[in-house]
Order: sequence, then C-alpha cells, then structure tokens
Amino acid sequence: MKYIKSLFIIGTIAVSITSCTKDLDRVPFYDVTSATVYNDFSNYKPILAKLYAGLASGGQGGDNADIGGIDQNFGQYLRQYFNSQQLTTDETVMGWNDGTIKDLHSMTWTTSDAFVRAMYSRITFQVAASNEFIRETTDAKLAERGITGANLATVKNFRAEARFLRALSYWHALDMFGNVPFATENDELGGDLPKQTTRKALFTYLESELKAMETDLVDARKNEYGRADKAAAWTLLTKLYLNANVYIGEAKNTEAITYANKVIAAGYTLEPKYENLFLNDNHNSKEIIFPVVFDGLGTKTFGGMTFITHAAVGGKMDPKLFGINGGWAGIRTTKALVNKFSDISGNTDHRAMFFTNGQTLEINNIGEFTEGYAITKFKNVSSSGAAGKDAGGDFVDTDFPMFRLADVYLMYAEAVLRGGSGGDAATALQYVNLLRQRAYVNSDASVNTSGNITSANLNLDFILDERSRELQWECHRRTDLIRFNKLTGASYVWPWKGGVKEGKVVEATRSLFPIPAAELIANPTLKQNDGY
Repeated sequence: MKYIKSLFIIGTIAVSITSCTKDLDRVPFYDVTSATVYNDFSNYKPILAKLYAGLASGGQGGDNADIGGIDQNFGQYLRQYFNSQQLTTDETVMGWNDGTIKDLHSMTWTTSDAFVRAMYSRITFQVAASNEFIRETTDAKLAERGITGANLATVKNFRAEARFLRALSYWHALDMFGNVPFATENDELGGDLPKQTTRKALFTYLESELKAMETDLVDARKNEYGRADKAAAWTLLTKLYLNANVYIGEAKNTEAITYANKVIAAGYTLEPKYENLFLNDNHNSKEIIFPVVFDGLGTKTFGGMTFITHAAVGGKMDPKLFGINGGWAGIRTTKALVNKFSDISGNTDHRAMFFTNGQTLEINNIGEFTEGYAITKFKNVSSSGAAGKDAGGDFVDTDFPMFRLADVYLMYAEAVLRGGSGGDAATALQYVNLLRQRAYVNSDASVNTSGNITSANLNLDFILDERSRELQWECHRRTDLIRFNKLTGASYVWPWKGGVKEGKVVEATRSLFPIPAAELIANPTLKQNDGY
C-alpha cells in the first residue's frame, strides 16, 4: 500500500458499501464520486455503515480489498488488532507458521513485519475514510446541498459517529505506534505529506475531540445497536485517561473516574451469565457499550470473529460445539493465565474457560496446538444452543465486545487505587465483587458471594490479574501490561516471552511497534520509533 493512498487519496471515494451492522443494511452503490453521493440524504447512512464496516471487514469480497497489496482477510482490522494486543502477551500464543506471526509473541518483530504493517495500514485507512465523511458533512456543505430540519440533525449525529470512529483508530495508533502521521478533515486532499505528530499532541487532540463531539452523539443506550453513542465516547476517554501516564507522563486518574462514573450512571447492566457475552446472540446484552458487529451472511470475512473462533479450536475439541465447521488449531494460552485461577475447571469461577483434554499445560513446542490449554470463550452458538446463520459453518455471527461495563468497573477501581479523586475504595470494592459474584454464580443463577474479596485484597496487583480473568482475549492485555510496567522488563515473564521457553526480559522499546519501513520510504519526513 502506498502511504499517501491510505491517508489522503479518498477524495473521490468509490462507495462500494455492504453494511457490517445488523441494523445498517443498505443497497450498495458502485463507482460514484463523493460529489454525487453526498447530494442525496438517503446515501449518508450507508456511507456511515462503510465506516463501521472498516472494523469488521477488509473489503467487499473477491478482489475488492480496501487496501491494495493486503489480503482483506489477513489484513482485517479486528484480526490484526487481536494479533497485536494478544499474541504479544501472556494470554495468547499462536502455533501457525504464517510468515512472521510467531515474532509477535517472542517480541522480535522488525520494521518490515507484515502483521505490524497490516495493523498500521488498517488504522490509517480507517482514519482516511472517516476524514472524508467528516469533510463532506460540514455545516457549509450540508447547507449547500439543501439538507435541513430533521435530516440535518440526523447527519450531525452521523458526523459525530464518524469522529468517534476516527478517534478510536487514532487511539489505537497512539497506543501501539506512538508518534504517528496526523491528518484531519481540514487537511487538503493531495497536498503535502502528512506531518508526524507527537504522542502528547495526539493525546491532547483526542481528549479535546472526544469532548467536543459529545453534544452531537446520541444519548447513551439510545442509538441503534452497533453504533456509537455518548457512552462509547466516555469509555474511550476513560481509557485515554487511565493510560495517560504511559502516553504523556502525567497521571489522569481523577479524570478517568469522572468518565467511568458517566458510563456507569448511563444504565448499563451486567449480563447475568458471563458466558452469554461471547455467544452469537450477544447483541441482546445490556452490558456491551460498543461492539464490532459480525453477521455470518453479511460479513463473510475470514478475519475478525471468524478468525478468533476458528483459530481457537483444534486437538480433541468438537467444532460443532462452537457452531463452526472445523477448527484451525492456532491460538491457545500459556500457564501464566491458567495459574491466575485456583480452580481451572470452571466449576468455581466460570471465567476459567479452558479445554484441557489432550492438551498439556507446558508448551515445549509453540508450534504444536496441543501444547498449552485451549480457550473456549467465543462460540458461534446462541444462549439457547442455536447455530449461526451461515449454514456452511464458516462465518460467525458473534459480535466482538470492544467496550463493556465490566471493563469500566475495573477501570474505576484501578483509578481509585492509583489515587484519583471522585471515587472511593468502598465503591471500587463493590464493583469488583459484582463481577466476582457473576463469575461464581450458582447453577440456579442465585448470587454466590464465595468469590468476594475484602478491602485487604484490593490492590493494583489484584486488579491486573482480575482484568486478565475477566477480559482475557478481548484485546486489552498488551495495553494493561504496559500500564503496569510488566510487558517488557524483568518484573513479569511468561512462557516464550522473548522467544525462549521460560521467558526472558525484552527491550523496553518493544512497548511500541515500529513505523513500517515502507511508510518511511513513502514519507521521508517520518522519524522511526526508538530502538528500531
């Protein structure tokens, strides 16, 4: 992919749209320019759907990949986000020999790594597509096109959602790549190469942008399923503030508590049964704040949840129990995650979702699927046992819960423990124990308090482990380990960290991925991250 193509040349977008969200299905348009399509109000929602589709699909099928030179299944956004956030940690290992994929867990990737480049490219493409929608929905352009009244108010909501999606991708860039090229709707199409911003400047921009869009976002829990609302922006702000010490060297725990409180007050409720959060009818959950939506008929991609579900099944596991036609025998976990549970059977803490039959706890050969316990978390079956829509069993209906209430509870508790004001230790303990009561719930669904902890147990080390127990494989782990200063150094090692069985210290610079070498060639103004 040419860098300038991904970030700027979307001025005459070919809008070949198939909606990724269950509630945004629209007839596609083909080979139309921005000037044509934006004249008609009825086109705005399908174009917005394409922006959401950028998280769930790598293109339109066949040869219609979003990004030239990157396979749309391999390069799909969530698939590469999972690889980046999970395979680099104690929670996930990969047995395949696809290119350099094992370099992610060993933290030996280079500036030419295809997986790093695919993630970077998806981020820049998503930013560019969002920029174009935002550029075409200014007050002046809407007035020029005669869009007024209720239609005008609706497009303002759409525009705020596009700003959220851009902010989400810029947060991923901030978190994974640090100092990145920066462009908004105000940059001239086809103009100068984008200038590299600093991590601090990008943090400040995201903070301001997320607050500025709040007025135009739909109220929390009032938007169509799968679309961003005020609570999605508040959750992203909470994450931004909780990680501020990493990003800008300043603690923002009070601010994290402020926005966590906003989300909690919005009326989300914990899903009564933990397992139901990861089944193909999880769109019914009142806990999920912002999902990436998949549909076995509408999003036929081998990335995303299709990848996560299939790749986790192998060995003696029965694919039919997971609602799929076969396992890909790739991803499983290390004993570092297993050892965080006192009972790995799942009979006590239902979050212990391990398949052990025929699997060994120890991993002597990282390329062998049966070495390392498998994870049974995500399934393409419903809470009543119904299979997914795709009769062939390839493609998955299960949505990915990118933001959910349990994460916000744990962020609140952590920010309190880190000294933030606006919250209190008693409430933090209450939130943590609500999660543990759900995890330890009795077979008759009655409350089980045997897993409750006391204030003496509630400390930062406990929070880090509890986040792993609660949020395993939900793409939080790399960011969490960095925030706790445990990703690279000697304070915490896990099997095959650094490429050796017992694990070893790796360079601190591995807390950031490199700017891909191809991007440095395309834009010589960019400076590489330290250590690469």
